[in-house]
Amino acid sequence: MRKVLGVLIVLVLVGLLGWQVFRRASMSLKDSPRRHRSVAVAVEVAPVQKATIHDVGFFTGSLVPKSYFAVAPKIAGRLEKLLVNIGDRVKRGQLIAVLDDEEYAQQVEQARAELEVAKANLIEKRSSLDVSRREFERAQALRRKKIASESELDVAQAQYKAQDAKHKVALAQVTQKEAALKAAQVRLSYTQIKASWEDGDETRVAGEKFVDEGAMLKANAPIVSILDIHSLTAVIHVIERDYSKVRVGQKVVLTTDAFPGRTFTGKIVRIAPLLKETSRQARVEIEVPNRDRLLKPGMFVRAHIEFARHDDVTVVPLAALTKRNNQQGVFLVDTQNMKAHFVPVTLGIVNGELAEVAKPSLSGSVVTLGHHLLEDGSAITLPDTKQMNSSPRRRKPDAPKSDRRSRSREKQ
Repeated sequence: MRKVLGVLIVLVLVGLLGWQVFRRASMSLKDSPRRHRSVAVAVEVAPVQKATIHDVGFFTGSLVPKSYFAVAPKIAGRLEKLLVNIGDRVKRGQLIAVLDDEEYAQQVEQARAELEVAKANLIEKRSSLDVSRREFERAQALRRKKIASESELDVAQAQYKAQDAKHKVALAQVTQKEAALKAAQVRLSYTQIKASWEDGDETRVAGEKFVDEGAMLKANAPIVSILDIHSLTAVIHVIERDYSKVRVGQKVVLTTDAFPGRTFTGKIVRIAPLLKETSRQARVEIEVPNRDRLLKPGMFVRAHIEFARHDDVTVVPLAALTKRNNQQGVFLVDTQNMKAHFVPVTLGIVNGELAEVAKPSLSGSVVTLGHHLLEDGSAITLPDTKQMNSSPRRRKPDAPKSDRRSRSREKQ
């Protein structure tokens, strides 16, 4: 019983001791902010200014030709002549290449001969039809005079109908052979490969050459590509955050590594109505005039799009922004009392260096360095600019030991 009582007394003493330690620790924690606040924090400040601020988006992309197509033959054959090369200018309807046409020319001659045979057969059938028609008319006249029998009239009529059917078949054969001749002539014309397009300028340029003379080509095998580079299209991709800011007709400034220090202008002409699920980006096309033909398809470009511009607005350095209690704000400097007060702000345009303060109206200076140590009303100290700018006096270097020894000897 005494042992149990002793254990209880020890537990009570330990509990009292722990309570005293906890109480003193909590009191020290309560006093620490006050002590911390009483210590002035060294900070750097910057003035609140009035300036023009821009909301500019920076994007990268590539140039593509406004129009691109490959010239290809509609029929198979050996490439006999290639009349253009890379970089050559091509006019609308210009002859690009010639295929070996011997086989197709022979087909034209064969189709023409078959047409002549069909025409001769038509003449023969027409003559036979005329004879059978006269026989039928004579049989009808004799039958009306009751000289010819009914059976003779029926035979003449049957012969006339048969010759009429043969004449129609011969006429259809002539039409068929004419169509075959036209088809052969069209196939022969396909050996003359031309570049043709509907809209755009009269001249374009040959971009790539895919085959050489003598190559055996399949139908629709590309020979050369034709590009329209009088006006190029810059293709960029915008993320979801900037998608709502992009508008058709917006001016775009472009730069490229091929021409350092030079800018090109364009305007947005098309915006994709969807964002790709894999990248969360939308395709935007920018029309770029290229009258001097300096820009080429495939070049890497950087696009600068000004989404908004606010003139004569209140701005603070971006480094001045901080958060307290999930509120965005700045620490405004009270130079008379040497204190910093936290002011919640509503931001407008924010770029890489400055931030627009839409609300409230600010003036004076704001803390740009050291605000992570501040609370509302904290004491601050500002750097002594005069002391920082003043340079310390230079100390003359000590004389070498050898010089010291020589001087001491001279004195002696």
